[in-house]
Amino acid sequence: MKTISIKDIEGIRIGNAQNFIGGTGCTVILSETGMCAGLDVRGGGPASRESELLKPLAAAQSIHAVLLGGGSAFGLDAAGGVMQFLEEKGIGFDVGVTKVPLVCQSDIFDLTVADAHVRPDKEMGYEACKGAYADNYQDGNFGVGTGATVGKFRGMDYCMKSGIGSYAVQIGELKVGAIVAVNALGDIYDHHSGRIVAGMLNEERSAFADTAKLLYSSYEVHDNKFVGNTTIGAIITNARFDKSQLSKIAGMAHNGYARSIRPVHTSADGDSIYALSVGNIAADCDMVGTLAADVMSEAILSAVKNAESAYGYPVCKDLTFI
Repeated sequence: MKTISIKDIEGIRIGNAQNFIGGTGCTVILSETGMCAGLDVRGGGPASRESELLKPLAAAQSIHAVLLGGGSAFGLDAAGGVMQFLEEKGIGFDVGVTKVPLVCQSDIFDLTVADAHVRPDKEMGYEACKGAYADNYQDGNFGVGTGATVGKFRGMDYCMKSGIGSYAVQIGELKVGAIVAVNALGDIYDHHSGRIVAGMLNEERSAFADTAKLLYSSYEVHDNKFVGNTTIGAIITNARFDKSQLSKIAGMAHNGYARSIRPVHTSADGDSIYALSVGNIAADCDMVGTLAADVMSEAILSAVKNAESAYGYPVCKDLTFI
């Protein structure tokens, strides 16, 4: 097994667009020829578009783009820009008079980071597609990672900056990678050591508060756990799978979330994972699903380690007590 770049997986283009002042952005994953896709949503508060397309009973067997965006439900407008860009390139489902691009989207909540009234829109979605053709994808405070933060159980006063991360491996001809925007209510753990590397800080900001420990301190009902957090990502592979198998792989990839984020899949999160097939390599579904969880955990680490301090929020590389 060797580590590769997420951009080494053929058949996809990935691009970022962002508004650094507004503190939001979006990241697009494009396939000109179409890609089979599955989806598994575990959080209680997702903001998404065209998710029904990915159910096994839906007629569409492939889609043309997945957009990961900020702006909560407001940011779902950005998919219109992706559709416009792809239609102009003649990419989409042929309906005779034109081609209709099939674009799925999931968004994080980043409205409290900088300017709540700046969100990904049609223009930003279009710019992300241009970025994909310019090969501009990078990890950190870019694209959907621009406004990502973690450790928000007690609100924004004690949270930390996160971002978008990726990780991919190759075994023989098989390639499996993950890309993820880490915007969790909970803390982020290094799955190798079991130690917290980013999350909610204590009052003095001299150590991690440990969100799970704080959660266990009382079983009193919380009417609002700062609803508006989500970790969204995608598994990308050159193995050939159908929608049912990809949905299973996406579900297994959530094990990577569970290893690396605590608490996770809460009612205050919209945790979602897409699984995308962009090749024809024959591979075992369970093997790829197990590997998907591993690369997802590594991508989560990449997101917090490549983040830069912004909007007054520190990052893990700034902390002296880790």
